[in-house]
Amino acid sequence: MNLSTFITPQGVIAPLKAASKKQVLQDLAAAAAATHTGLDERAIFDTLVERERLGSTGVGHGIAIPHGKLESADKLHGFFARLAKPVDFDSIDHQPVDLVFLLIAPSEAGAEHLKALAGISRLLRDEEICSKVRGAQNESAVYALLTTEDDKLASFGSRKLPKAS
Repeated sequence: MNLSTFITPQGVIAPLKAASKKQVLQDLAAAAAATHTGLDERAIFDTLVERERLGSTGVGHGIAIPHGKLESADKLHGFFARLAKPVDFDSIDHQPVDLVFLLIAPSEAGAEHLKALAGISRLLRDEEICSKVRGAQNESAVYALLTTEDDKLASFGSRKLPKAS
């Protein structure tokens, strides 16, 4: 599954100025509600906070993938933020996060939600891609990197990727 099926250029914020994990989640929920999703900002935020209570979505190497399911969602919606300054996200490697990919899925999404999470994880575990995203000059460049590199990974099958610690 290619990221371009559920993230649009308007779904990228670079840089996002946030001072905490909570603020990152609030700002991304607001951005998701403000775009063409038709989703309620508070419902998105509450869903993300509820998921974080189960365990941090900070997967290591400066990356977090907050996600959740909403009954009101009609399809997968993706949003990406490169943070202006890394924030503590209670990540598994105890390192601050500066790349955040938010995924909202319909309540009934099962395999589709998991495939999307796997694709996001596969892409963001590639150190070269993350380095390019961190150095990108603007949102358009970030979007192009995420979607082009994802297409390459899908086309060439799995590459040897670093293991998350």
